[in-house]
Amino acid sequence: MRYDLTPAAQEITRLLDGIASDDLERPTPCTEYTVATLLNHVKGLAYAFHLAAPVTPKDAHAHELLKNPPSPTADELDANWRETIPQHLRTLAETWRNPDAWDGEATVGGVTMPANITGLVALDELVLHGWDLARATGQEFHCDDASTSACLTFTLMSAAPGEEAGRKGLFGPVIDVPADAPPLDRAVGLSGRDPHWQP
Repeated sequence: MRYDLTPAAQEITRLLDGIASDDLERPTPCTEYTVATLLNHVKGLAYAFHLAAPVTPKDAHAHELLKNPPSPTADELDANWRETIPQHLRTLAETWRNPDAWDGEATVGGVTMPANITGLVALDELVLHGWDLARATGQEFHCDDASTSACLTFTLMSAAPGEEAGRKGLFGPVIDVPADAPPLDRAVGLSGRDPHWQP
């Protein structure tokens, strides 16, 4: 199955306008990240998942980056992040609009998997980190139904018995959320986040 990453990418871009310089040191639902670190992570993941797509030409540097991605830090956040992050997000969405991007295999973060799963992971990252940024900076987060459904599908897969090794380093322990909660809240809980988190 193929997904459109554009709505989730555009929502993060919208949120950037509501992030003040004073917000950069705020905590986020990703306990190890401040807002600045998370912004740097979003920029890095957008670039990495663009590179990972089978349709993107890769040189030796790209292959090395996909195998051994650098850890994001607040200190390395680009001073022009308000311009560069949207550029990377647009490129990411455009790359995965190519139907051929979803065929074959892709490597990202040192993990090789079917390209259609890689695209789903990219969308999941956009949705969850968009939610993280919104919560950390006191903004409303808007997620379209298709992206929410895809994120819930992936987080349900990751929470299935026997998937513990795959969750390590990606998600924390599942947080129980009522079965009748909104789909996005359920996905957030399955990813190890508290849907009611506040800074």
